[in-house]
Amino acid sequence: MKRVLHLSDLHYGKDRADLEDPLLKTIDRLAPDLVAISGDFTQRARRGQFDRAATFLDRLTVPWLAVPGNHDTPLDNLWVRLTKPWKRYKRAIHGELEPVFEDDGMVVVGVNTVNRFAWQRGKLSNRRVKRACRAFGDHDERSRLVMLHHPLQHGPEVEKRLMAGADDALKAFAECGAQIVLSGHLHNTVISPFRAWPQLLFVQAGTCLSSRVRGEENMFNVLDLTADSVRVESWGAENLIFSPRLTRSFFIENGQWVRRDGPLEA
Repeated sequence: MKRVLHLSDLHYGKDRADLEDPLLKTIDRLAPDLVAISGDFTQRARRGQFDRAATFLDRLTVPWLAVPGNHDTPLDNLWVRLTKPWKRYKRAIHGELEPVFEDDGMVVVGVNTVNRFAWQRGKLSNRRVKRACRAFGDHDERSRLVMLHHPLQHGPEVEKRLMAGADDALKAFAECGAQIVLSGHLHNTVISPFRAWPQLLFVQAGTCLSSRVRGEENMFNVLDLTADSVRVESWGAENLIFSPRLTRSFFIENGQWVRRDGPLEA
């Protein structure tokens, strides 16, 4: 079994500094095989905000993988966003915008969905999708995860426009053997098979550190994986302590994700 701890939307510059140490201590206690971070390290892509994000990453004691979010390119500096959108991210976080993590039990493929020309809405090209699919190689016995910032599905309560290319990407990921899609962006937790593609599990993380919460606590997800099952536990912060809030378990039956447990566990 492998363990992935999924963080998103740290938003340094609009963060709760008092939660950083509790979060890091909880990560150490959970001892994941990988920390997967689905973007928005900063609020306004300023150097000082990236410096704080880099310090956070330096304090992690386990491997990590990250992709950028739309807030990681400047909103208020149009020239930098259009001409050098990734310079600050690459300096502080990582030189690779679409990294891949592999070990004996899983493959996690990062995909960059940020569109510098439409700051809020993401974009996913066929080229990026094909590259991600190639990273899985043959459909072996390992767990296969895709991580991106913008979600590939919105609920009816979401007013933001769905990312360009989302529907085509879902179809391609389902057909090339991906199993789980990790995302963030909306600051809310979602754990469910995709409506049109139940062979893909949708795992969206809330914000782990931002003060800009949207109807739920500061949250992150923990995934315990085998090749054909996953247990997802969402952890929330109360009184500077992170603890489990809900758990959902799924297994693959006839090529689709099926809920294993009963009603939501609080």
